[in-house]
Amino acid sequence: MASNSHPPQNKKIIFGLKVKQLRQQKGLNFSDLSDMSGMSVSYLNEIEKGKKFPKTDKIEALANALDVTPEEITSDDLGNKLEPLSNLLRSNFLNELPLNLFGIEFSKVVEIIANAPAQVGAFIQTLVDIARKYELQEEGFYFSALRSYQEMHGNYFETIENSVDKFIKKYKIQHAPNLRAEQLMKILEDKYKCYINTKQLSLYPGLKGVHSFFDVKNNILHINNTLNNSQLNFVLAKELGIRFLELENRLEASSRVTSFGEVLDHFRSTYFAVALLLPQNDMEADLQNFFQQKKWQSENLLHLIKKYNTNPEIFLFRLTNLLPRLFNIEDLFYLRFKNKPGTTFYTLNKELHLNRSHHPHANDLSEHYCRRWISLVSLKNLSAASEQKSPLIEIQRSRYIGTADEYLCISIALPASPKPELNMSVTIGLYINDILKEKIKFLNDTSIPVREVNQTCQRCAVENCAERAAPPVVLQTKAEQKQIRKALEDIADS
Repeated sequence: MASNSHPPQNKKIIFGLKVKQLRQQKGLNFSDLSDMSGMSVSYLNEIEKGKKFPKTDKIEALANALDVTPEEITSDDLGNKLEPLSNLLRSNFLNELPLNLFGIEFSKVVEIIANAPAQVGAFIQTLVDIARKYELQEEGFYFSALRSYQEMHGNYFETIENSVDKFIKKYKIQHAPNLRAEQLMKILEDKYKCYINTKQLSLYPGLKGVHSFFDVKNNILHINNTLNNSQLNFVLAKELGIRFLELENRLEASSRVTSFGEVLDHFRSTYFAVALLLPQNDMEADLQNFFQQKKWQSENLLHLIKKYNTNPEIFLFRLTNLLPRLFNIEDLFYLRFKNKPGTTFYTLNKELHLNRSHHPHANDLSEHYCRRWISLVSLKNLSAASEQKSPLIEIQRSRYIGTADEYLCISIALPASPKPELNMSVTIGLYINDILKEKIKFLNDTSIPVREVNQTCQRCAVENCAERAAPPVVLQTKAEQKQIRKALEDIADS
């Protein structure tokens, strides 16, 4: 008989589907199978729904009733028609889906699969085909699920905020700008007996882009000695988050993601670090003053970033936590682009949309992002400004063509340390509505440029666009199809 090598829930589902499949092939109803196996109709129904898994003697009774061997009835083979569903159930992916985080009972998913296995199998095959087309890996699903989880909660997690407050009180942490790496190191060494090594990574040229690595076996945190103060503080704060929150899953920079637990715990430790470095109460007061300025001055934002001894990416990410919660600014997006200086290839490798799906979005269609986005403009300007010493901060009111949407976009471009061969821009876009007009006084500063923007060049109808990187082929195709339909209609009406 097949060994119980699969996760229990998956084994129940597969076995239930196999029993149902064999019963229907024999033309038996529940009453028939009940008489032949000696099991009640209700128990057989629970088996086929994937809720019960019988013991060995009952498996043998079912096998005899269905005229198969125990090995056949417990095998994973569900036939060609249900192969996509069978592959999914044999994998650990279904168990890894964080259904509980979204308020979904796993039993309900099981019931859907049991009631319509062929339809579910066809749907899964469709998703698999789409994933293959766009080369979407399993870890892509995990990160997408995490992003949805963040968006569902407004990217604000009170339990972690409270844990940070407890940590600050327990260890008498000095708030920015007085937070020192030495204090965080001392807590790691004294409380958690964690040894910190800042020399080992530098011995390997291939690791110059790795910020840190934790040696679990020897309890050693290896840190890249090229990190600046803000990066060092973040690495230490993140490690303390793992310890203080008692997180079980680590996600190292070079590791392949194997579970959603790794992605979720990585996010939790990151959130802890960001909240520790940029405390909520301090940030609220400083942002209130910043928003009350009637004129936009990039120096004011740069001053805030320096005050908290952090970097632009962490600072703007913290805004996505606090703006909805403290200022009722709920409609926003966050983007991170990377670009090799001197090239026109841009990669959007991080995004977050709160309250609704905003413009713009990442795309895997090999299309060219609109060069009017301030995210790309700032990267282009940074590449041209070879003498730029500090982060390049730019602002724009972006009006999306064909919609009523307009956003106040603040973008910060800088070298992607410790990878100076790449530049990076991080952008926060705030939807312009009555709430934003009330909260941010510099919104109406006439020095802020206003530009019409779009998703990609291939989908943009703007004529004579100086920044266009590709012809509007998608729109041209749609126009041609419209002409064909119109001509066919004319023929039909003639």
